[in-house]
Amino acid sequence: MSERTTFGIHIKVSTRFLEKESGPGVWVYAYTVKISNEGDETAQLMSRHWVITDANDNVEEVRGSGVVGEQPKLEPGDFFMYTSYCPLNTPTGQMHGSYQMATDEGEEFDAIIEPFYFAPPSSYN
Repeated sequence: MSERTTFGIHIKVSTRFLEKESGPGVWVYAYTVKISNEGDETAQLMSRHWVITDANDNVEEVRGSGVVGEQPKLEPGDFFMYTSYCPLNTPTGQMHGSYQMATDEGEEFDAIIEPFYFAPPSSYN
């Protein structure tokens, strides 16, 4: 799990291994993100930037508008939660990144997403 607050935007991420969706040479993980506005200004998530690294140090960067087809606008006290997926070519890996946010006043900032890790349950032993 990872957590961080940037300019009042709190981001918490948890992961889970999807054994049924995984197969030879591919490990699939779900990650659930909760974005909470703990500040006192409304902020809208405009875009995302992810850095995905597998166990062989292969890096893939993903940029795009919003998340899961939405650009949620969060009033103070609001939150937005979604689940997405990440297939890897190795059993373990990690992701980190940022959400590009904009306030109603036009200020833009990056809400930082701390690294979170992917590992199948068998690797916990």
